Amino acid sequence: MALVMTAAPAAEPISLAEAKAHLRVDANDDDTLIASLIAAARLLVERTLGLALVTQGWSYYLDAWPQACCITLPLAPVQAVSAVTVHDADGGSTVLPADGYAADLLSVPVRIVLTDATPPAVTRPFNGFEVAFTAGYGAAADDVPQPIRQALLLLVAHWFERREPVALGPGPQEVPAVAAGLLQPYRRVRL
Repeated sequence: MALVMTAAPAAEPISLAEAKAHLRVDANDDDTLIASLIAAARLLVERTLGLALVTQGWSYYLDAWPQACCITLPLAPVQAVSAVTVHDADGGSTVLPADGYAADLLSVPVRIVLTDATPPAVTRPFNGFEVAFTAGYGAAADDVPQPIRQALLLLVAHWFERREPVALGPGPQEVPAVAAGLLQPYRRVRL
């Protein structure tokens, strides 16, 4: 299974101006740093929660169609499933007709089910199925829920004020408790 971004978000969920106002920074000397902290905070939140915050395109690859004929997508919220493609060993591909599958966009995680009882045969040994989809709360920063946007501002401020090196290791990195609390309702619980 592989998840590949095909279209990056056109904007960040918080603007440079919002972050600078939150940080009470008037000068432009740190604009590059603050912009990179915004992107890093978005990526951390998206990876940790399995979310896409601002509209972005993705392809999810599977080696074979699951036995239960149901695929669950690893990101939320999903706006649309644009195509389900079967790739063959010769480099060719076949796009399933839209009535060949059904997508339940209301479930979390989103489910895609074949409407035909038999999955198409795949001759490519890996990444034979591709599901192209669009994920995110919306194209504008204001579409992202306010608690998530506030947590992003808190993360940016935390990293801006603490510029010491961080050792990457097996344990989780420190996230301010208040930011973690704001993100808690958006965590998916897996049983």
